[in-house]
Amino acid sequence: MYGNDFIDPDEPLNAAEFGDVDDAVAAAATTAAQRAEGGSSFEALLAADQRIEPRDEMPEAYRKTLIRQIAQHAHSEIIGMQPEGNWISRAPSLRRKAILMAKVQDEAGHGLYLYAAAETLGVDRAELLDLLHSGKQKYSSIFNYPTLTWADNGAIGWLVDGAAIMNQVPLCRCSYGPYARAMIRVCKEESFHQRQGFEILWTLSRGTAAQKDMAQDAANRWWWPALMMFGPPDTGDAATTGGHTAQSMAWGIKRFSNDDLRQKFVDMTVPQAAKLGLTLPDPDLRFNEETGHWDFGAIDWSELWRVLKGDGACNAERIERRVGAHHEGAWVREAANAYAARHDLGQQQEYVA
Repeated sequence: MYGNDFIDPDEPLNAAEFGDVDDAVAAAATTAAQRAEGGSSFEALLAADQRIEPRDEMPEAYRKTLIRQIAQHAHSEIIGMQPEGNWISRAPSLRRKAILMAKVQDEAGHGLYLYAAAETLGVDRAELLDLLHSGKQKYSSIFNYPTLTWADNGAIGWLVDGAAIMNQVPLCRCSYGPYARAMIRVCKEESFHQRQGFEILWTLSRGTAAQKDMAQDAANRWWWPALMMFGPPDTGDAATTGGHTAQSMAWGIKRFSNDDLRQKFVDMTVPQAAKLGLTLPDPDLRFNEETGHWDFGAIDWSELWRVLKGDGACNAERIERRVGAHHEGAWVREAANAYAARHDLGQQQEYVA
């Protein structure tokens, strides 16, 4: 498997490889018995750290929060196919092409898992897609940056997928069952994606001077946007300025603050950059002996807000291509629906007979 020829396969390279995902699977296996013992009200299930299932009673605000979060997550997966998908025909070898095609296909599958999870909350995926296409729902701002060189595919895998995994592993223990179960599979697949990106940069950083420069340039451009993926500050003074963190943590949707996850990501990534021989573009980056963590410089949050408002390099292009692909695929959806309707009718007639 890619990634195991240059680094110890037993050495964790991302947050999904520390055993937390497997722990979430084991914990889910005992849920049924614990639910029976602890009661089935929304408050009782949360107090017992159990999963809320689609047929359970839940506050409307909890349901709407989940729809917003899961929809944005699903949208990010399918929009996220574009930056790398545009390099499939230009990959430098057949092996690279096959791996990249598999990765992009995985992202499509992740979107389907998540739209299916959202539908258990009583919303239709067609409605969610309409909201995405009209700009009424968002996707991760990271996908509004261009992939200028082949090395960008490596930086996306290493940094963007690495940050995504750090965000998503705690979601394997999300209080909403369908979302948590979808994330278990997503995290296991994303782990391979991150290793693929690391391998691309490993190869480039040991190549020609031009290839090394290409790898460094990609790291320079993707480092800060990757840190922004965790969201704005939500601890200390920032904890009182709004946002969803406090309520989402109270509901068990979220397990850690944006700032805690960002710090974990920096602590994990800095040693990996050293292994790659790349310099992260932060002159303030230094290890703090007192805290045991890596201190890093101030993030320019104005860039995040600017991109979120539609002023990123690729905002318009991403939505235009998404809407175009949706319209071009209408005949496929119509054919699939017609086949399903015919199949259901045949089953009904067989049952009556």
